Amino acid sequence: MSQTIEKAAPAGSGPRPLIAGTGLTIDIAGRRILDAVDIAISRGEIVTLVGLNGSGKTTLARALLGLMPLSAGRVDRQPGLTVGYVPQSLALDRTLPLTVKRFLGLAGRAVPAALSAVLDEVGLAALIDSQVTALSGGELRRVMLARALLHEPDLLVLDEPMSGVDVSGQVELYDLIDRIRRRHHCGVLLVSHDLHLVMAATDRVVCLNHHVCCTGQPDAVLENAEFRALFGDRVAQALAVYHHQHDHRHAADGRVVPIGHGAAGHDHAHRDHGGHDHAGDGPAS
Repeated sequence: MSQTIEKAAPAGSGPRPLIAGTGLTIDIAGRRILDAVDIAISRGEIVTLVGLNGSGKTTLARALLGLMPLSAGRVDRQPGLTVGYVPQSLALDRTLPLTVKRFLGLAGRAVPAALSAVLDEVGLAALIDSQVTALSGGELRRVMLARALLHEPDLLVLDEPMSGVDVSGQVELYDLIDRIRRRHHCGVLLVSHDLHLVMAATDRVVCLNHHVCCTGQPDAVLENAEFRALFGDRVAQALAVYHHQHDHRHAADGRVVPIGHGAAGHDHAHRDHGGHDHAGDGPAS
């Protein structure tokens, strides 16, 4: 069985990814879960794994983190790489008193000022003394994200971060993840099955079906024949209706605000079914 290793980047090879998997293969009980998967995440980019349920997305994320033994392949990490991991679910005993402050403190030694700072960054400073079990789905996700940020990670790995969050909360969370990426200049690996919003919130998509079906910018992936074969032409066409450009952010009320513009104005670009781009000051009718 191959071992996960680190190695130095060859001289003159250019900027090295934060983490890269080469030929990642995992067999469990005679079943191939990952088949020769290549993936890399660089500083400052958001990479999203998409695929049907059971396609190996979470397994791939865990393999990159060294939490799954490899049957073949290797994982190369930058020396001293710090990773913040937000799992898909969190099992909590609802009878156990646990405040947000105490929950964050379980991540390791942190001064009160640091706890307050990360909660303020995710917009939950006022809930520091609240019980974790009393939080909404969106609030819990933000607290888990704050916990991952405590040690200033180079790489954030977020497994289904929108699980249990309503649509409005999902827009706000994607906006928050983008702000964190820009502020900390960290890499982000998202695992998601929600194609509609994630296509507007990522720099690069990796479509997985035990192997890499296709990878690239969202628009290119939507046009890829393997993506369409996996999800169907109707899904691909529906996702292509609105073409979100990466020069905007989503305000808390859901408005699209171009980077560098005031909060009062926004524009929105979309693509019609004929593939033509249009711009306006609001959603297309």
